[in-house]
Amino acid sequence: MVLSKERAQLVATLHDMGSAQLSPGASGNASVKTADGGILISATGQVAANARPADLVYINPDGHIDERQLKPSSEWRMHWQIYQDHPDAGGVVHCHSRYATVLACQRREIPAFHYMVAVAGGDSIPCAPYALYGSQELSLLVSHALQNRKACLLANHGQIAYGSDPVKALALAKEVEALAANYFFSLQNGGPTLLSEQEMNDVLAQYVNYGRQK
Repeated sequence: MVLSKERAQLVATLHDMGSAQLSPGASGNASVKTADGGILISATGQVAANARPADLVYINPDGHIDERQLKPSSEWRMHWQIYQDHPDAGGVVHCHSRYATVLACQRREIPAFHYMVAVAGGDSIPCAPYALYGSQELSLLVSHALQNRKACLLANHGQIAYGSDPVKALALAKEVEALAANYFFSLQNGGPTLLSEQEMNDVLAQYVNYGRQK
């Protein structure tokens, strides 16, 4: 087996996700878009920290899965739908991180309580409505929630984030989890004061160049 750049990058991302303890057991999954327009995704039942290059499952540009491989994550349809509907997605990470999942189980979005909410692309991090895991219905609901966003919560489930590659998708998932924790704790003490629409518009305008070097 040739160790492609995408395969190596996805394995590294899965190991990092495991080290960060973003998803208990085998509940998390991640994927990367391949040069030919297909995707590589983690296998079902795969513990992220134990992932090996040979464990990854290839889905071709037509959505076909060769059955001689391992079975893909049960959430492969959700990943596939994001790549179809969001052309800027090069990597996707889905996890059941603790505080994002707590809020998701309350079916709460993360509002503009902190300016870093802009990291997901807007003035809030929405929560997609509930649907059965692994279903096409959930895939469509999540893709819709990601309109003008790069991350969202999934009701009674967890969170998902995408980026230009899996490394950036995981970095965003970590940011979402940190924001979810801060928002959760702020709710325990009377709730936060939200930023106004204008204040968030100012943040979003400035955020265009956030973290960029010349």
